[in-house]
Amino acid sequence: MLARRAFLGAVTGGLLGAPLAAEATVQQPSRVYQIGYLIAGSPTESANRIRALRAGLQKYGYVEGKNITLVFRSAETTERLPELAADLVRLKVDLIFAPSSTEVEAARRATKTIPIVFAVHADPERVGHVASLARPGGNITGLSVLFTELVAKELEIMTQALPHMKQVGVLVTATAPSHRPALEAVETTAQRFHVQVRTVPVQRPEDLDGAFAVMVRDRVNGFLAVASPLTRSQRVLLAELSLKYRLAGMFGTRENVEAGGLMSYSVDLVDQHRRAAAYIDKIFKGAEPGDLPVEQASKYELVINLKTAKTLGLTIPPSLLQRADQVIE
Repeated sequence: MLARRAFLGAVTGGLLGAPLAAEATVQQPSRVYQIGYLIAGSPTESANRIRALRAGLQKYGYVEGKNITLVFRSAETTERLPELAADLVRLKVDLIFAPSSTEVEAARRATKTIPIVFAVHADPERVGHVASLARPGGNITGLSVLFTELVAKELEIMTQALPHMKQVGVLVTATAPSHRPALEAVETTAQRFHVQVRTVPVQRPEDLDGAFAVMVRDRVNGFLAVASPLTRSQRVLLAELSLKYRLAGMFGTRENVEAGGLMSYSVDLVDQHRRAAAYIDKIFKGAEPGDLPVEQASKYELVINLKTAKTLGLTIPPSLLQRADQVIE
């Protein structure tokens, strides 16, 4: 049963809101901490997740302009991330918030001493960013997603939505460290459902149209876009290409479906970013990142865009619609 539910810039936003209730026992830090926020993509595209992190920090008594400063560095292409991570290190920020494995890899190469916190890392142990989930070691920790299980579930849902699917295209981002194990999980699951996998690697937005042309040429019945900063930032383009080439798509974020994609099964990204504030608070209060166990996602959601389904001429089984956390009509 599905669970319910590059540009450089320095941003030092305004106050986060009213003080916490008097009964809340929050120890206010006595210094101003600098948090480097490293993003693959535009901050505008991550606005809801940024708000969630800010709300989480507020819960622990951190107010921008008073005891914290957020310093944003964003890259339109992942190639720029190492340069931006190095810039944050030169600024001597107190902590780097690197949401996913793509940003973590750049931050990891830039520093082995500044704490790094992630919110939606797909497979931190397997890609070598932590020694283990229980005891990360080093300077990196945060919240993870059971990515291999997630993409396997996404493919399973696709077989229910598209019962005649014999071949699936899998869009993987070449620069995402966690996509290799994710692809292996998809291939294993595909064997169980007697579905062939056509892997289509992409790296930049300009690769996407050609990727769809390849999938159509190879007569896939649908595609699974493994979640990455690229698939999130290019969600409008992906939705347009899906309709242009008339291919049903499964995505890794609800934002893709809100932009016009067919369906998604994913963790609640907003909840993950809000929860990440707890790690930042503990580190600022003296905890070593390597001693803080990596926590797993706790909220998952299935979203289906019925309008897109109708445009593609698809009939989504009623049983699947009933299981959805949100149906967009």
